[in-house]
Amino acid sequence: MITQKLRISIVACFIGAIAFMSCNNDDNNPRSEVKNQIESNVQQGTWRITKFIDSNEDETNHFIGYIFTFQNSGVLSANNGTNNYEGTWSITEGDIDDDSPDDLDFNIYFNLTNDFEDLNDDWDIISQSATKIELMDVSGGNGDEEYLTFEKN
Repeated sequence: MITQKLRISIVACFIGAIAFMSCNNDDNNPRSEVKNQIESNVQQGTWRITKFIDSNEDETNHFIGYIFTFQNSGVLSANNGTNNYEGTWSITEGDIDDDSPDDLDFNIYFNLTNDFEDLNDDWDIISQSATKIELMDVSGGNGDEEYLTFEKN
C-alpha cells in the first residue's frame, strides 16, 4: 500500500518532469541563437550583392549599384539612386518539405518581374558573419546550384 506521502512525491515528480519537458526556451536553442545573430547582423547598415550565380551564369552585374537594407519589419529595400524596390525577407527554420529540415532558410521575395524576381527563394545559408552572408539554393527543376552573396558596405 502506497502511503500518502509517496503518492504526493510521485505526482510532484511527474508534474515536474512534464513541466521540464514542455519548456521550449528559444534562447537556449543553438539554431535560434544563430537565427537571432544573422537577423541582427543584416539589420546593421547597408549591403550589396557581390555574387549572384543563376543557372551557372554570373548575373552579379544586374545588381551593381544597388544598396540593400534589411529592415526589422521584414521589408527588404533595394535602391540604386534612381530605382527603389521593396520586397520582404525573413529567416525561418527549414521544414519537412525542404531539402534539409535541420537548416535555416534565408527567404527573399520581390513581387517584381525584373531581375529582382530571380532573388526570390528560400536560400540555404552557407556562411555568415557581421560583414558577409553567403547563400545557395539547388533549383528544383534541373538541380542547378544558385549562389547569392551579400557583403556589408
